[in-house]
Amino acid sequence: MHKEVQVDGETLTIEDVVEVAYGRARVSIPESVKVKVKKSRRLLEGLLEKGETIYGVNTGFGALSNTQISREELKQLQTNLIRSHAVGVGETLGIEIVRAAMLLRANTLAKGYSGVRIEVLETLVEMLNKGVHPIIPAKGSVGASGDLAPLSHMVLVLMGEGEAEYKGEVLSGKEAMEKAGIKPVQLDFKEGIALNNGTQLMTAIAALTVHKAENLIKTAEIAAALSMEALLGVSDALDEKIHKVRPHAGQAITAKNMRTLIEGSKLVQTGKEAIVKTGRPHDAYSLRCAPQVLGAARDAIAYARKVVETEINSATDNPLVFPEEGVCLSGGNFHGQPIAIAMDMLGIALTMVGNISERRIARLLDEKLNNGLPAFLIPPQAKKGLNSGLMTVQYTAAALASENKVLAHPACVDSIPTSANFEDFVSMGTTAAQKAAKILENTEYITAIELLCAAQAIEYRGPENLGKGTRKAYIAIRKTVPPLRGDRVLGKDIEKIKQAIEGGSLLKKTFSKTASINADGGNIKNEV
Repeated sequence: MHKEVQVDGETLTIEDVVEVAYGRARVSIPESVKVKVKKSRRLLEGLLEKGETIYGVNTGFGALSNTQISREELKQLQTNLIRSHAVGVGETLGIEIVRAAMLLRANTLAKGYSGVRIEVLETLVEMLNKGVHPIIPAKGSVGASGDLAPLSHMVLVLMGEGEAEYKGEVLSGKEAMEKAGIKPVQLDFKEGIALNNGTQLMTAIAALTVHKAENLIKTAEIAAALSMEALLGVSDALDEKIHKVRPHAGQAITAKNMRTLIEGSKLVQTGKEAIVKTGRPHDAYSLRCAPQVLGAARDAIAYARKVVETEINSATDNPLVFPEEGVCLSGGNFHGQPIAIAMDMLGIALTMVGNISERRIARLLDEKLNNGLPAFLIPPQAKKGLNSGLMTVQYTAAALASENKVLAHPACVDSIPTSANFEDFVSMGTTAAQKAAKILENTEYITAIELLCAAQAIEYRGPENLGKGTRKAYIAIRKTVPPLRGDRVLGKDIEKIKQAIEGGSLLKKTFSKTASINADGGNIKNEV
């Protein structure tokens, strides 16, 4: 039985979004929400009866907002809005993103400030529960007035138009709704603009990306710890005393997790031992500064979570109806700047995670830097030169890290005027979210490559010498891919480890208990 998620406009979490997007959790509407939505609609009806001019209800849109629309044309105005704004292009969004966006749109309507009829909200939820997924092109949003083009494609299906995926088939919106037994909605006044005006696509992508980023940062700590052992690293850099005197929350947690992972290790050494053995009291930055770098990324992820969870429970369309005060006000809650900044920061943070991982990969494979391991970790039974070992997996990591550096350029610093310069400053929040999602995927691959290389290096050091946490990680990797005995195609190995990262199975097998990052950068609990 799937979990049930309620849309009440106030308490939705990122975990709820994940449950609906991936787990197909059932969505329900509390009775208290229905009361709020109906009250909001009654006020809007009353204001129109009084003859008030309300933007987007009895006026045109954007630069055409000074045009009055007659009462007889109000329904056609909303239908025309959706049809004219459904101008997305490019590849279509994945079903999980579409489901997340639909859920967030429903949750916004459930707050009771949108002025729609209750059947609009009920139909959107019914589409989610019966699996009618609008086909939404990925490109076309500038992030203000929110995600107009993508959300318009979503609303087309609600109206019985456009295209939708239903039970694995792409059908016309009309046919999909008929097969699912859902009656399409004929939009009434205010309902088109209430449905396509807002940040739900960028926030949907952001919510799913934050969730995956939290899994990734913990996995990156596992990879760093395993590499530290493979390279006979110096454990002094993880000492709690160092991190107490620079008390960034994420840094302290990363250091603690890495200490726990390598606990009992016979491979790491103290600074004093390292001086005797190598003449060097500490490691290169990619090992020594892992807590500082990964910890800073932890803090950025925590900030992104805070922003996203605020946004998913926000009223973001325009105008907004306030039943208690008896007014309808036009503002700019559709502007995606908070999400744009958070997602650009997240993309930058994840790029750093990939960059430092790639440097450890290079160190593991370079016989001049890897503390006695063979070049490219070529197995002893394989002839050097005839076999290349893991040489070229670093090429892939380097390519991905470099692509991330390009993608990490912030979208939020850009703007381009639209609607005859009436909408003259936009957020590019959807671009920021899509870039962050791509950077996340690239960094999952880079981390998978580091785990592949570190596990191979441990073949020479002896898995029995690992710490109690890294030993669990090593076993999980070996259950996923075998050791390298001679040259073979490694692309599938990388894919398998990446899937274990993305699905969370590697984390579950390494950490006995895991939890989400709190808003202050801290974990509730992380135990190996």
